[in-house]
This record gives sequence, C-alpha cells and structure tokens, in this order.
Amino acid sequence: MNLTDLVRRGDTAGVAVALADFTPEQRRAGIPALRELRKEFRDTWSGSADAWTALLIAGAGCHTAPSAAAEWLGSPAFEDRAGWRNPLVVAVVDAQPAAWREEVVARLAVRRAPGWGWSEHFPLLEHLVRTTGCPVPTADPFVTQWMRERARPEPRARAFGALPPGPDLHARLAADPFTPVLAPRLFEVDDAAAELEGPWVARDDTERWPGVLARLAADGVLDRADLVDRCLARLLRGGRPADQRAFLAVLKALAPTGDEYVAHVRTLLGMLDGVSTAAGHAQEVLAALDAAGRLDAEAVAEASRTVLFRPEKKLVRAQLAWLGRAARTAPDRAGPVVLAAAGAFGHPDRALQESALKVVARHLPAAGTGVLAELRAAAEQLDPAHHRRAAELFGAEVRVEAYTEQLPAVPRPRPVPPPVAGAAELAEELAAVLAGDTDPVVWERVLDGLVRHAWLDRAGLTEALEPVFRLGTRQDLGLVAEAAAGRTTAGQAHELVRARHHGPLRFNWTTSFDAQIAARLEEAVLRLVLRPLPYLLATPTLSTGAIDAGVLVERLAGYEREGVDAGPVDLGQALLRVTPTADPAVLAAAGRLRSNPGGRLADWLRTGGLPHQESVLLGPSTGRGPTGRRQSPNRRLVEQAGAAVGAVLPPDAERLVGPVHSQLSLRGTWWTPPALPRWAAIMPGHREETAARLLDRFAGCADLDERGGAALLPVLAEADGPAGLALHLAVGYGLGARHREDRTAAVDALLVLAARGDLDAALLGREAGELVRLGAVKPNRLADALRSAADTGAYGTVWSVLAAALPPVLTEVPPRGAGELVAVAADCARRVGARGPIPAVTAFAGRAGASQAVREAVALREVLAG
Repeated sequence: MNLTDLVRRGDTAGVAVALADFTPEQRRAGIPALRELRKEFRDTWSGSADAWTALLIAGAGCHTAPSAAAEWLGSPAFEDRAGWRNPLVVAVVDAQPAAWREEVVARLAVRRAPGWGWSEHFPLLEHLVRTTGCPVPTADPFVTQWMRERARPEPRARAFGALPPGPDLHARLAADPFTPVLAPRLFEVDDAAAELEGPWVARDDTERWPGVLARLAADGVLDRADLVDRCLARLLRGGRPADQRAFLAVLKALAPTGDEYVAHVRTLLGMLDGVSTAAGHAQEVLAALDAAGRLDAEAVAEASRTVLFRPEKKLVRAQLAWLGRAARTAPDRAGPVVLAAAGAFGHPDRALQESALKVVARHLPAAGTGVLAELRAAAEQLDPAHHRRAAELFGAEVRVEAYTEQLPAVPRPRPVPPPVAGAAELAEELAAVLAGDTDPVVWERVLDGLVRHAWLDRAGLTEALEPVFRLGTRQDLGLVAEAAAGRTTAGQAHELVRARHHGPLRFNWTTSFDAQIAARLEEAVLRLVLRPLPYLLATPTLSTGAIDAGVLVERLAGYEREGVDAGPVDLGQALLRVTPTADPAVLAAAGRLRSNPGGRLADWLRTGGLPHQESVLLGPSTGRGPTGRRQSPNRRLVEQAGAAVGAVLPPDAERLVGPVHSQLSLRGTWWTPPALPRWAAIMPGHREETAARLLDRFAGCADLDERGGAALLPVLAEADGPAGLALHLAVGYGLGARHREDRTAAVDALLVLAARGDLDAALLGREAGELVRLGAVKPNRLADALRSAADTGAYGTVWSVLAAALPPVLTEVPPRGAGELVAVAADCARRVGARGPIPAVTAFAGRAGASQAVREAVALREVLAG
C-alpha cells in the first residue's frame, strides 16, 4: 500500500513505518501527491481527523528541505484538524537531523498565529527548542504564542512533559527556562498587551501577568531594574489606551521606588504627553517627587507646559493643584509657580482659566512684581469674562484686539475642462472612475467622451478601451463603454433598459437622483447602439453641474447641423442644469433654433427655467424606517409646493420635480448608501429642492447615528439657488451628527453659506434649537460643531445662530448637555460684544441651582447686560 492510501485510511502508525524505510529520493518524490491530497481534503472537507494527522506526519517526514518542512508544518490547513499531540508527529520530526530541526524552529518562530489566536504547532516548536538546544527564538510571534500558552489554565505543552502540572502561572514561569529570555521581550512586542489581560488570565491579581512578573523580579528570576526600564520605555512609546493600561498595571505591580523613579524623570516627563491614563500616573509620581524635594523647578515648569494644554480637565486641575501645593510649601518658588499656572490662561475651558487665575492670585504677593509683565502678556489669552479680574491683579488693562469676523473666501465654481481629447486619455479616466473616483466632473466628461469618440472613431476607441475591459467593467459607465466599443447588441441594450430597477445600470439606486442617473446611462447605451450622437447636451460647463445657456444653444445648433435628434433624458437633464439668462444675444440665438428640442430650450430660457418652489413646513413625522428599526418621532420633513410646473418640463425630468414627499418614502433597507457628489449636480441651481429630497439622509446622521449623511452639505452650500428651510434644516441635522466627519462637513457648509451671504442665522438657530428640544439632536454634539465653527474666527456667525437656538433649548427641563451650548454662546457673545437681553436666558439664569446650564446662563446674562 502506498503512502497516500495510508493517509486516506488515517493509518498514522502505518505512515510512520513506511517513512522509516523511504530513501531521501522516495520522500521527495511523494511530496506532490501529498500536496494534492491536502488540497483535496481542504476543498472537499473529506478528510477525517486521523487522515489529517496522517497527512501531517507524512509531509513532515517527506520534506527533506527545512524551509519546505516549515511551510508544511506551519500551514493553516492543519491548525484545527490534525492531532498535534500524537506522539508519532514528534517521533517523525525528531528523526530528522539536528540542523534540519533547528532551521524549522527558526522559520516557524516567525510565523504568526491564525486569526483565532492559538497556534497548534507551538508545543511541538517548544519541544524542538528544548531538545535541540538551539537558542530560544525571540521573534514577536513566538513571544506572543509563549505568553498565550503559559497563561492557559492547562497548558498543552504538558503533553511533551515541558511544564510542571497545575494552573499556577508563577510556578510555571519560575520553572520555565524560556522566562528570562522572553519575559523582557514582551515589552517590545505589539501584541503582548492583549495577552497581559487576555481571556485566560487568572481571577486572582497575584496570578495575573503583572503581579507574577513582579514576583519573579522579587525572586531574582528576572532583573527588576531591567523590567522597570523596559516598562517605562514601553509606556513612553505610547499606543492604544488599552495597551497602555496593561503596561501601566505592570509598572504599578513592580512599584518602583523613589530612587528608581528619580532615575527616570525624563521618561516620566515624556509620558505626560501620552495617553491620559499613563499621563495621569506620571503626573502623580512627579508630584510626589516634587513634594519630597527631589524634582527641580525646570522639571515642574516643563510638566506644566505639557499638561496645562491637554484637553482632559482632570489632568489640568491636578496640575494646578500641584502648583498650588508647591508654592505653599516653598514660598520662594512662587514666581516660577505663577508663571507656570499662567500657561492655563489659553486653555479652551473657561472654568479652568478661572482656576488658573485663582492660583496666580493666591501666590502673586509672594511672587513679587517681577512677574507682572509676563502675566500681562499671558492674560491676553484669557476669555473676556476674566479680563476685569486680570486687570485688577496685574495692574493694567488687558489688551484685546478689536473683533473682526473671519469667514472663508467665497468659493467660485471652476470651469469644466474641454472634452477629453483622445481615446487613450479617455480610457485612463474611465479606469479611474471605475476604480472609485466620484468626482462628478470626471464622471460627466467620461460619459460625454464615450459618446463623442464612438461618433468620431469607434475602432480607435475600441482598441484604447481593451485594457479597461480586461479589468471587468459590467456596471455603470463600464456598460456604456462596452456599447461605445460596439460590444453590445441591440437586443442586449433593450434588455438593460427592460431590467429597470434590478438591472446592472440601477444596481444601487434608492433615490430619484439615482433613477435619473440610471435613465441617462440607459439612454446613452441605446443611442450608442442604435443612433449614435456626436456629443451629449447635458455635460456641465461649471464644476457645480451648471451649463452656460449660450453653450447649450450652440450644442443644439450643432445637433441641427448634423441632423440628429436629442435624447429626451439628456435634453431634460440639460434643461435642469442650464443657467437662466437675460442676454438678448443668447435668447435670439435660441429663437433661431428650428428643431423641437430647440424650441423647448427657447421657451425654457424665455420663461426663466425651472421655478424655485417654496418650502412648506410640516409637523413632526410619525416615524421612519422599516418595521423594527428605531423610530424617530422627532423627524420633520419639507414638502415642495407648486407641482403644476410639471407642465413645462421635459417628460423625463418630471419625476425630479414632483412632490418631494413621494421621493422621501421610507426605504426598505437597513443600509443607507453614501450620497454621491453628482446628485447635487443634477439640479445645481436648485439646492433647496435637492436638500428637501435628501432630508431623510441628512437627518439619519443625527437621529439614527448613520455615517456619511452630511457629506453633501458643503457641495450644496456652494451650489446656486435659494437657501431655504430645507437646506437650513439639513445643516442643523449635520451640526448635530453622531460622527465628527459629518459635523465637520456641516461646519464647512455653515461657513460657506455665511461667506456667501446666504445664511439665515435666525432660521438655522430656531430649527437647531427645536431639534435639540425634540431630542433629534444632542446638545453636546451641536455645541462641539458650533465651537469648531467659532474657533475659525466666525464668532459673530455662531452667536447669531445660538441667540435664536437657546430659547427653545432652555425649557423647564433642559436636555442634558444644554450647559455646553450656553457656554459656547457666552464665549461668542463676549468676543463680539453682543448686547441686549434674551428673555429665555434671563429667566433661566434666575433659577436656583448650580448646574452648568444655570452658571453659564448667568454669565451670558451678564455679558448681554454690558
């Protein structure tokens, strides 16, 4: 019976016996069949447990090259299938030459464990290290697997007699010759932190890794000073908070003495800039050293410079308390202390500024007048609320520059580059779009280029597109490219259109915008196959998606010269994009057009194009989303009036301007695809209409915590048309979005609207405040976004929004976090010198209590009172 038959039968003993009689040539000759058998077992799940073990043994014996043997033994295919504890596995491997086994050890030691963490071959690898006498591997994967193996309640290595019995981690490590070599390495291995507090650790702290390492250091098994050095160096290196917590636990278990910490003062100072848990411990240690007189003044000053600018209030308060103690215990240090405390004058939290000012005031007499000049300069960073107190302390008025509102430059739409010149360039841009480029200008130029070059030179276009077709392109513009290259029959083109909602051109559409894009693609495919066009009418001339009226007139005139008729969808899209004009020359040129599409364009321009529809606010909706999804009764929708304008629209564009509530129907999906920039380019002069149709998506980023819902807001802010209730409500939702990137997009939109003079701050404030009151937007998120906007220099804009937002927020029972909104409002009001009471703020400030909302309302009331 040959070797493969023995393997199929799972005859492990028979395999071992057969291998003993094989020559090296016979062993190597059997390898291809074993590899095929492994593939067969893996693909068909046909091998039994014994068969897999027999296969493992056979391969271990047949691979005479250690590199190939290591690949075989380390194959993931054997991890959870083969019987690694079978003595025959060890016997076959042990029968190999010592040099072979050492090379296998070296190669397996650097192989990472599979995704589930445990490596079945590690006990065998450990056995080889012990029996060959080779150096203990120190590669990261080996260290990680060693830690996992030692922490198991019942280590599998006991099968080879390598470890003492019992679950005692300390006993195992103390008796383990690997410990002195590998334990110091765990501070350098990225994955080690997870093992220090992994799922197999003991419940008793004394049997967890941190405590056990400390005990081993106390026993002399490990070098204590070396462990302290390595642990502090690992904390200084930084990393994820969970990792830092694990190594901080080791440091605390080691409990370094004062002398040991004094030797590492520079490391401790560096840790102050790291993860807050590590920074907090370093701060405590340094403060204790300072209290013991073992820290110089420059180290205290350096610690303060680092900590007082951190956002964590707890750390800043602790640093100020440390400085206060230092000045009390040693009055001669009052000067450096007050100057260090003044570093908190620039902290964004006004309460911490006040705490720093109190520390300075308490110790200023002992510091003397020599520090006043520096304190006056530092006081310029204080919130205006503290200027009067600073002037009293430092003997001069705080210089504050006159406030000037800072807004971004008004964005200007960019002209679209000329049509794609050559087929090779077109192929490159098509490949970029198919690879994920969502730039609407590129997408439009590629669509037009495919139509244009199919008209000019279809053979040349086909040749240029061949490399793109080899990548696989059967969706979106890829299908248009196939039609342009003559690879689509008339029957196939009609089938694409008949597929409608489930066809490859409509694979991802959930809104009317997707439907319009799909309709354009369908029409392009049909015309390329049946009646080609020289170019498209709807290609934008500006980056916003707009088309210059004169250019569109010239395009239709070109159609008349060529004797081709316009595609209805292409024409409808062009009319939605064309910029109205009163230029008599353009209107006269349009009037000279003789085709039916030309007459429609002339009428369209003469009547001013698509009318802007007025917004009508409805009450809160009754809910959203399919059954089972979290309901949000706080939703508000905008419906567009004036549906009668459909009579003047091209038939294929009517669906885009019908009643908006029909386009906001509840989606039957749990997944919301991200908004595409080219959606905003469909009606570039009607951003209010676009915002209304996408309001459900904008709201989802706030009241359903969806990601990416606000990404389109900056694009809409740069588009044209009225900015009404729908757009302002969309911005309000975006400012209260769950994810920071969405809030950032909403801030950008807010600033662009303000820079263009299109922001109705009172409207946005009222709507945002109402969303907070209803619970659709959380106050802390809104406060974070508005603070970010204010920090750009737009304090006046933000104050105008908050002045209207606060009344609906400051109700009988204000929502949690309302105090943060009032704090931002108070800061902005001080900076812009706002005056005049707000009744809701005045009434709320008169309440009893010491909540943040009441305190900040009192401060805002005082600012507004002058």
